Amino acid sequence: MRDNDFAVHDSTGYDFNAYQPNGEVAADRWVTATHLFDAGHVDTAADKWDRAQLLFEARDYVKAAQLLAEVVEEVPFQTDLFLLLARAYFHSAQLGKAEARLRVIVDRDPVEHYAHLLLGRTLERQGRPEEAAPWLRLAAAFGGDLAEV
Repeated sequence: MRDNDFAVHDSTGYDFNAYQPNGEVAADRWVTATHLFDAGHVDTAADKWDRAQLLFEARDYVKAAQLLAEVVEEVPFQTDLFLLLARAYFHSAQLGKAEARLRVIVDRDPVEHYAHLLLGRTLERQGRPEEAAPWLRLAAAFGGDLAEV
């Protein structure tokens, strides 16, 4: 990562001049920088959501998860938000956190087939294939793949 003597931070501590480990500009830099000169600007949940999606698409799953966790505190009942947070945790190998979020999703929305699939994959990745099997079968059934059931 490149050191930067000209770090500029927003109200959340985000460094506008941050670079990715490969030296490229962070994916969400321009979205955040649009508010650099707005007096008293405070990031809304929507601003954080937008930045988190860009970070996720750029495969910066740790930073995406950090932002999404903040948004979940503000908007606790959005399934798509919980699911993206769980995916960010999964991809950044924070499997315990992914599992916890996914269990909340399947409790709230028992037919969310992707949550079942990701919960099964999360359990497999933790070395718990027996626990994963029923979740994967449910995901296959919800997804219409009855050959796997």
